[in-house]
Amino acid sequence: MTIERAKELILDPVFFGMMMVKENRADGLVSGAAHSTADTLRPALQILKTAPGTKLVSCFFVMCVPDCEYGENGTFVFADSGLNVNPTSEELSEIAISSSKSFESLVGKKAEVAMLSFSTYGSAKSELVDKVQEATRLVKEKAPTMHVDGELQLDAAIVPEIGKSKAPESTVAGKANTLIFPDLNAGNIGYKLVQRLAKAEAYGPLCQGIAKPVNDLSRGCSSSDIVGVVAITAVQAQSK
Repeated sequence: MTIERAKELILDPVFFGMMMVKENRADGLVSGAAHSTADTLRPALQILKTAPGTKLVSCFFVMCVPDCEYGENGTFVFADSGLNVNPTSEELSEIAISSSKSFESLVGKKAEVAMLSFSTYGSAKSELVDKVQEATRLVKEKAPTMHVDGELQLDAAIVPEIGKSKAPESTVAGKANTLIFPDLNAGNIGYKLVQRLAKAEAYGPLCQGIAKPVNDLSRGCSSSDIVGVVAITAVQAQSK
């Protein structure tokens, strides 16, 4: 970095905002309505860095589904739906642990974490299934008090009757409120399907693992989406 380059970068509103947060002139930052995710997260990682003890920065959505009896009265966390393209088992485990904390911080209820797959308890054989199974094992090893199970198909994760049928011994099946997708394809498609077809409110992508609250928005966001993410960022700042 040079003085000349720094003078150029600080004219960018995202870099300027990150410096405000860094210098405690602001408590958090919301970007994305006019910037890409990369242009929001790059300065966050350069200037604010990761939170202590965090191995991976990831993104999640808070999904609020109207007239829905599943999850926490229709409220879910979907992760990672915005950043990590093809996470390893180790990375998936870190995403699950961070998402559990995010759900409990924002919703105030115990996170019931489902590691999603197209298989439930070995009903299908594939390297893709193996990855989720290993991620589940790692989460249970790293965070033994967390409520987590997998691999689970989506219906087994959230529908009580199907959960009892497909995974009768699971303590999470049928009542999951925090859904961990195996890759960004599934996570991104999943949240947009729920948002558009179920007319859910989708807040995010919200960031977890950065030293201070920084949250992104889709460039297709509405003004109410922006208001919602600003409110969530305020809650995150207060909790710090």
